[in-house]
Amino acid sequence: MARHRKYEAAEESDPALDISSLIDVCFLLLIYFIVTSTITPRESDLGMALPAANPSSEQPEIEPMFIRIEGNGAVYTGAGASQQAMDSDLSVRELPLLRGQLDMYASAARAANSKPLVQIYADGDATQQRVIDVLNALAGVNINSVTFTDLLD
Repeated sequence: MARHRKYEAAEESDPALDISSLIDVCFLLLIYFIVTSTITPRESDLGMALPAANPSSEQPEIEPMFIRIEGNGAVYTGAGASQQAMDSDLSVRELPLLRGQLDMYASAARAANSKPLVQIYADGDATQQRVIDVLNALAGVNINSVTFTDLLD
């Protein structure tokens, strides 16, 4: 006599998605992007004096160096007839000509036992990045006495 076996039908359950391997893949991708990303250097901190409403009566020991930043990104040093064009290429952020000029000025000021002073005039159309580039050049040669001015003689 044949026995009839009754097979129970498989329970129809909701399909499930096992995401445990997806979590591993996400962590691997996160680690990959963290390792391969570039870290931009922090901007240097400089102590700056803003133009005062009442100018001080004491004269500095050394003539300050004037830096003018034009709206097109060109950087000039000096004022009047002694003005010299420095760096004008916006794609170059290191400003090698300005840095060389600042290095000579800073070493001359320190040789005279004075603190190097720099006054910056930024045109209203100048980009903030170009001003930051100039400030980074100043920090690169250890010039900490910086002021912004609105007039150049």
